[in-house]
Amino acid sequence: MAEVEAKSEDKPEKPKVPYEVKAGLFLSTAAGIGLLAGFGSALASAKKQDPKSFDAGMIGVDASAKQKMAHARHLHETGASLATRALGYGTLYAFTGCGILFFSIWKLMGVNNLTEFRDKCGGILPKIPKNNPPQSRTEFSGLNDLLQYIIDKDKEEKAMKQKSKES
Repeated sequence: MAEVEAKSEDKPEKPKVPYEVKAGLFLSTAAGIGLLAGFGSALASAKKQDPKSFDAGMIGVDASAKQKMAHARHLHETGASLATRALGYGTLYAFTGCGILFFSIWKLMGVNNLTEFRDKCGGILPKIPKNNPPQSRTEFSGLNDLLQYIIDKDKEEKAMKQKSKES
Protein backbone atom coordinates (compact mmCIF):
# COMPACT_ATOMS: atom_id res chain seq x y z
CA MET A 1 0.00 0.00 0.00
CA ALA A 2 2.80 2.38 0.89
CA GLU A 3 4.58 1.60 -2.41
CA VAL A 4 1.49 2.53 -4.44
CA GLU A 5 1.22 5.87 -2.63
CA ALA A 6 4.93 6.53 -3.14
CA LYS A 7 4.67 5.85 -6.90
CA SER A 8 1.72 8.19 -7.28
CA GLU A 9 3.56 10.95 -5.38
CA ASP A 10 6.61 10.66 -7.67
CA LYS A 11 4.63 11.50 -10.81
CA PRO A 12 4.36 15.22 -11.42
CA GLU A 13 0.79 16.37 -11.87
CA LYS A 14 -0.11 17.67 -15.30
CA PRO A 15 -1.38 21.24 -15.28
CA LYS A 16 -5.10 21.29 -16.02
CA VAL A 17 -6.31 23.52 -18.82
CA PRO A 18 -9.15 25.79 -17.65
CA TYR A 19 -12.59 25.26 -19.15
CA GLU A 20 -12.66 28.80 -20.60
CA VAL A 21 -9.49 28.10 -22.61
CA LYS A 22 -10.95 24.87 -23.96
CA ALA A 23 -14.22 26.59 -24.85
CA GLY A 24 -12.39 29.47 -26.54
CA LEU A 25 -10.22 27.06 -28.50
CA PHE A 26 -13.28 25.11 -29.62
CA LEU A 27 -15.15 28.23 -30.73
CA SER A 28 -12.07 29.56 -32.54
CA THR A 29 -11.64 26.25 -34.35
CA ALA A 30 -15.31 26.12 -35.33
CA ALA A 31 -15.19 29.72 -36.58
CA GLY A 32 -12.00 29.04 -38.53
CA ILE A 33 -13.48 25.98 -40.20
CA GLY A 34 -16.61 27.94 -41.06
CA LEU A 35 -14.54 30.79 -42.46
CA LEU A 36 -12.44 28.45 -44.61
CA ALA A 37 -15.53 26.61 -45.85
CA GLY A 38 -17.27 29.87 -46.76
CA PHE A 39 -14.24 31.31 -48.52
CA GLY A 40 -13.64 28.04 -50.36
CA SER A 41 -17.21 27.81 -51.56
CA ALA A 42 -17.10 31.46 -52.70
CA LEU A 43 -13.93 30.77 -54.68
CA ALA A 44 -15.45 27.62 -56.21
CA SER A 45 -18.57 29.56 -57.18
CA ALA A 46 -16.51 32.34 -58.78
CA LYS A 47 -14.41 29.85 -60.72
CA LYS A 48 -17.53 28.01 -61.89
CA GLN A 49 -19.14 31.22 -63.19
CA ASP A 50 -16.15 32.49 -65.20
CA PRO A 51 -13.11 30.18 -65.24
CA LYS A 52 -11.07 32.28 -67.68
CA SER A 53 -11.33 35.49 -65.68
CA PHE A 54 -10.83 33.61 -62.43
CA ASP A 55 -7.56 32.13 -63.66
CA ALA A 56 -6.38 35.51 -64.94
CA GLY A 57 -7.13 37.08 -61.56
CA MET A 58 -5.39 34.33 -59.60
CA ILE A 59 -2.20 34.43 -61.67
CA GLY A 60 -1.87 38.17 -61.82
CA VAL A 61 -0.09 40.08 -64.53
CA ASP A 62 3.65 40.54 -65.00
CA ALA A 63 5.29 43.78 -66.21
CA SER A 64 5.53 42.82 -69.91
CA ALA A 65 1.93 41.67 -70.00
CA LYS A 66 0.79 44.93 -68.39
CA GLN A 67 1.95 46.93 -71.41
CA LYS A 68 0.11 44.60 -73.77
CA MET A 69 -3.03 44.69 -71.68
CA ALA A 70 -2.98 48.47 -71.28
CA HIS A 71 -4.84 48.75 -74.55
CA ALA A 72 -7.36 46.06 -73.59
CA ARG A 73 -10.88 47.00 -72.55
CA HIS A 74 -10.35 46.22 -68.86
CA LEU A 75 -7.66 44.86 -66.59
CA HIS A 76 -8.19 42.09 -64.08
CA GLU A 77 -7.09 42.48 -60.47
CA THR A 78 -5.63 39.69 -58.45
CA GLY A 79 -7.98 38.10 -55.96
CA ALA A 80 -5.97 39.37 -53.00
CA SER A 81 -6.04 43.01 -54.09
CA LEU A 82 -9.73 42.83 -54.89
CA ALA A 83 -10.47 41.24 -51.49
CA THR A 84 -8.35 43.85 -49.69
CA ARG A 85 -10.14 46.70 -51.42
CA ALA A 86 -13.55 45.14 -50.69
CA LEU A 87 -12.62 44.67 -47.02
CA GLY A 88 -11.52 48.29 -46.79
CA TYR A 89 -14.75 49.60 -48.32
CA GLY A 90 -16.85 47.26 -46.17
CA THR A 91 -15.10 48.42 -43.01
CA LEU A 92 -15.51 52.06 -43.98
CA TYR A 93 -19.22 51.62 -44.72
CA ALA A 94 -19.84 49.67 -41.49
CA PHE A 95 -18.11 52.21 -39.25
CA THR A 96 -19.67 55.18 -41.02
CA GLY A 97 -23.17 53.69 -40.97
CA CYS A 98 -23.03 52.69 -37.32
CA GLY A 99 -21.50 56.02 -36.36
CA ILE A 100 -24.27 57.95 -38.10
CA LEU A 101 -26.92 55.71 -36.52
CA PHE A 102 -25.54 56.05 -33.00
CA PHE A 103 -24.93 59.80 -33.34
CA SER A 104 -28.47 60.38 -34.63
CA ILE A 105 -29.97 58.38 -31.73
CA TRP A 106 -27.80 60.38 -29.32
CA LYS A 107 -28.99 63.71 -30.78
CA LEU A 108 -32.64 62.67 -31.05
CA MET A 109 -32.64 61.75 -27.36
CA GLY A 110 -31.12 65.13 -26.50
CA VAL A 111 -28.58 63.88 -23.98
CA ASN A 112 -25.20 65.36 -23.08
CA ASN A 113 -23.41 62.47 -21.36
CA LEU A 114 -23.62 58.72 -20.84
CA THR A 115 -25.38 59.03 -17.48
CA GLU A 116 -28.29 60.91 -19.05
CA PHE A 117 -28.35 58.40 -21.91
CA ARG A 118 -28.52 55.47 -19.47
CA ASP A 119 -31.33 57.13 -17.49
CA LYS A 120 -33.40 57.89 -20.61
CA CYS A 121 -32.90 54.40 -22.03
CA GLY A 122 -33.82 52.92 -18.64
CA GLY A 123 -37.08 54.84 -18.73
CA ILE A 124 -37.93 53.79 -22.30
CA LEU A 125 -36.90 50.12 -22.26
CA PRO A 126 -38.87 47.54 -20.25
CA LYS A 127 -37.61 46.59 -16.82
CA ILE A 128 -35.97 43.19 -16.42
CA PRO A 129 -37.53 41.45 -13.41
CA LYS A 130 -35.14 40.27 -10.73
CA ASN A 131 -35.05 36.53 -10.17
CA ASN A 132 -33.85 36.48 -6.58
CA PRO A 133 -34.21 33.80 -5.28
CA PRO A 134 -34.32 31.86 -8.55
CA GLN A 135 -37.69 30.27 -9.32
CA SER A 136 -36.16 27.41 -11.32
CA ARG A 137 -32.85 25.70 -12.00
CA THR A 138 -29.85 27.85 -12.82
CA GLU A 139 -27.02 25.31 -12.88
CA PHE A 140 -26.72 22.59 -15.53
CA SER A 141 -24.07 19.94 -15.96
CA GLY A 142 -24.00 20.43 -19.72
CA LEU A 143 -25.94 21.24 -22.84
CA ASN A 144 -27.85 17.95 -22.78
CA ASP A 145 -28.97 18.60 -19.21
CA LEU A 146 -30.17 22.10 -20.18
CA LEU A 147 -32.07 20.86 -23.24
CA GLN A 148 -33.68 18.05 -21.27
CA TYR A 149 -34.77 20.58 -18.63
CA ILE A 150 -36.32 22.81 -21.31
CA ILE A 151 -38.17 19.83 -22.82
CA ASP A 152 -39.49 18.75 -19.41
CA LYS A 153 -40.65 22.30 -18.57
CA ASP A 154 -42.40 22.56 -21.94
CA LYS A 155 -44.22 19.27 -21.33
CA GLU A 156 -45.32 20.50 -17.89
CA GLU A 157 -46.65 23.77 -19.36
CA LYS A 158 -48.53 21.92 -22.10
CA ALA A 159 -50.05 19.58 -19.53
CA MET A 160 -51.14 22.57 -17.40
CA LYS A 161 -52.75 24.27 -20.43
CA GLN A 162 -54.52 21.05 -21.43
CA LYS A 163 -55.78 20.61 -17.86
CA SER A 164 -57.10 24.18 -17.73
CA LYS A 165 -58.91 23.75 -21.07
CA GLU A 166 -60.61 20.58 -19.89
CA SER A 167 -61.96 22.16 -16.71
